[in-house]
Amino acid sequence: MTTRSTEARLPVWLLITIVGVIVGVSMGRAQSMGLYLTPVTTSLAVGRETFGLAMAMAQLMMGVFAPMSGALIDKFGAGRVVALCVLITVAGLWLMYAATSGPWLIASGALMGIGVSGTGLTALVGTVGRLAPPEERLSAIASIGISAGIGGFVALPIMHLLIEQVGWQASLLWLMAITALLIPLARPIGGKPVLVVSTTRAQTWQEALAEAFGHPSFLLLSLGFFVCGFHVAFIMVHLPAFTTDRGLPAWVGPIALSAIGIANIAGTYLAGQSGKYIEKRRGLSLIYFGRAFLFLGFLVLPMTSFTVIGLCAMLGLLWLATIPLTSSLVATFFGTTWMSMLFGIVFFAHQVGAFLGVWIAGRVFDTTKSYDAMWWMSIALGLLAGLINWPISERPVARLTANTV
Repeated sequence: MTTRSTEARLPVWLLITIVGVIVGVSMGRAQSMGLYLTPVTTSLAVGRETFGLAMAMAQLMMGVFAPMSGALIDKFGAGRVVALCVLITVAGLWLMYAATSGPWLIASGALMGIGVSGTGLTALVGTVGRLAPPEERLSAIASIGISAGIGGFVALPIMHLLIEQVGWQASLLWLMAITALLIPLARPIGGKPVLVVSTTRAQTWQEALAEAFGHPSFLLLSLGFFVCGFHVAFIMVHLPAFTTDRGLPAWVGPIALSAIGIANIAGTYLAGQSGKYIEKRRGLSLIYFGRAFLFLGFLVLPMTSFTVIGLCAMLGLLWLATIPLTSSLVATFFGTTWMSMLFGIVFFAHQVGAFLGVWIAGRVFDTTKSYDAMWWMSIALGLLAGLINWPISERPVARLTANTV
């Protein structure tokens, strides 16, 4: 089992706050990139599928590199990984700034995805899980999910204002500068995790992976999280364009996404507390069933500014609420020693879903000039995810019950 580094001299609450700021800035920027869909595609004369593929590549690379970033953080600490990934993110933003064609956008998306893999919630959830005592772990992880929601709430109006005032290219220069400010924050969380002296041999990362992939509930959890990624990425990238397609003012999309961010703060907090009253797997099923019901509203209700913002506010209650429940189940199954890496595996499934959600949505729109098929797919997948999570067995593996970890 790992604990906080002996190099860390700051209070635990301050270290968790620092992690929250890093996650909030990183995830807020990533969740707001859909604001660039219309100006970038118009300026570069490319279709929505091309921009969607670029953002889908960001989601996929985030998922591909999340287990690697998590394993490096589990072994060496978060500081250097965060600093390196911040620089990679800045490089990705610069490529979008300098883009002249679709391939530039796709390369930009790939670099931004790699960058977020080491600065987002997934990579740093293990750091928080080790800092907090077991009885407070779910709430601590939920606080980082809340930080991601606050990041989206703050980033969306700021990025929208920047794009409107200085243009989409100049706004990217501002984003580069803001992102670079995270590098000094990496130092306080840069200590190497240490092992608690134990009478049992430490588990290797290869053994941890073999144990996880042989655990049926871990596989079900990953399949459910695939659907979460499909939902979240589709909405974050394509909702602003969906609202303008329906003849609504340009401000509706950003405000609706901000409503998601505001409501997400409450939803993630409630999810973090819900483990005290209901099983985490039941909470996940209810979240996915609830999403399916709300997605139906985008098909059957009249699309007014009030309707879109109201639906998004309710959707926000179910947004990142999956993260504290999902990550805590990983810790419940296997302990916290390789938590960042194993949650990174689950998150890879999430990002495969995100890749498909963003790309398919662009393809569907370019083909049909409508997002209706995407809403129906999202409903069906939400129902499926609710059913998948229901039979999960919420107990530790035999290794943990036989030994003190």
